[in-house]
Amino acid sequence: MRRAPIFRTRRTRNHRFVVWPLLALGSLAWGYGLAQFSGQIPGEITDTETPTDAIVVLTGGSERLEAGITLYRSAMGTKLFISGVNERVQVQDILPAEATGTDNAGGGIELGYHANDTIGNARETAQWMAEKGFRSLRLVTASYHMPRSLLEFHYAIPEVKIIPHSVFPKTFHRNHWWRWPGSARLVLVEYHKFLLVHLRIFVMTAAGRFAA
Repeated sequence: MRRAPIFRTRRTRNHRFVVWPLLALGSLAWGYGLAQFSGQIPGEITDTETPTDAIVVLTGGSERLEAGITLYRSAMGTKLFISGVNERVQVQDILPAEATGTDNAGGGIELGYHANDTIGNARETAQWMAEKGFRSLRLVTASYHMPRSLLEFHYAIPEVKIIPHSVFPKTFHRNHWWRWPGSARLVLVEYHKFLLVHLRIFVMTAAGRFAA
């Protein structure tokens, strides 16, 4: 005769009723955040007239350099700082061919060689701005890169006025970006990096308050 178990067997709880709602809620939050982020990608330059102490270009495309040099030659800033430049590049290498022979063609252009990413761009620029005593800058980078760049720069130099000046690569389609594989990949990569920056800043701010 089979003996009855001494202890009552507990029924395994069905975790699906907990897991699936959490997954659904997380997916909704992720999708809402993505929609908000894509809406922050500039479709135009809202301020084209305000001069600043400096024009700062983040390397990553010829359009950015061209826009920065054009702004500098239009007297939109007293200095042009290009962050994230290869150590073998000199000012004369990036100037337009028609400008290389002019007197003091690159006299107001300075290069930063120590940045390897957007965090580095912000820190390198913050140090350069402090050395110059500048209080305002016009930030030049690609439109899809602008939200994350502004987040990094506002954290690194909160006391400095920053005017975004986007360039718009022809290969990036801001409107209906999800229909274009290349544009979709850029938006998704930038969105996740944007979230990580928010998380890093939150942790660092919380740690600073706790230490204080």
